[in-house]
This record gives sequence, structure tokens and C-alpha cells, in this order.
Amino acid sequence: MKLRVDSTLALPVYEQIREQVVRMVLAGTIEPGTRLPTIRQLANDLQLAKGTVAKAYALLEEAKILETRGHRGSFILTPPKERPVEELDLGTALADSAEMYVIAAKQLGVDLDSAVSELRRVWDRL
Repeated sequence: MKLRVDSTLALPVYEQIREQVVRMVLAGTIEPGTRLPTIRQLANDLQLAKGTVAKAYALLEEAKILETRGHRGSFILTPPKERPVEELDLGTALADSAEMYVIAAKQLGVDLDSAVSELRRVWDRL
């Protein structure tokens, strides 16, 4: 599971984690039954406070995306059949992400070909 967080964004880091996990679950990138890293491990990997990751996991558990089984860990659940529209609209989420990428590229003075090339490079790396 590859997560990226950016503390300079207006969106809180715990919400960035929550959104990314939800997107991966809905896209089938993370399958039901998958064990997530421990809070301590993910906090260490992302260089975050444990409380930040714990808050993201609590929100995911509340949304029935994951289930914590004590010392055995946290596991992805089968997504509920009825999901909020905001979580189902992956097209909008992708468009929003693309818009943020384009804005950042333009602010850096990058041309379209260079931006697309960088996107492909990162796509292939991940």
C-alpha cells in the first residue's frame, strides 16, 4: 500500500490518508481481508505522529472500510453495497487531483509536455 501525504496542503494529513485508502478500496487496489500496517508502522513510514494515523484509521473504521481486530491488526472490509455518493464519484476525485497537479505545474512554469512526462514517470515508478 503506497500512501503519500503532504503537510503543506489545506487538507489535514489524517484526511489525506483516509481518502487515499478509500480510493484504493473502491478501485480494488486493496482487496477485502488485506491487513493494513500497524498505526505505529505507518506513522513511522510516513514520519507522522501515531495519533494522526490513529485518527485516519478510526474514521475508516467508522465508515466500515476497515476493522480493527485488537493485536491481530486492522483489516480491509468488503465495501458496503450502499456507499456515499462522494466516495463513489471517483471521476470527480480524479479530476480534482488532476486540477491540483496542473495548478502546481503551471505555478512552477512547467509546460504540458514536461508535466505529462513527469506524470508518466511517476505512474511507472508507483
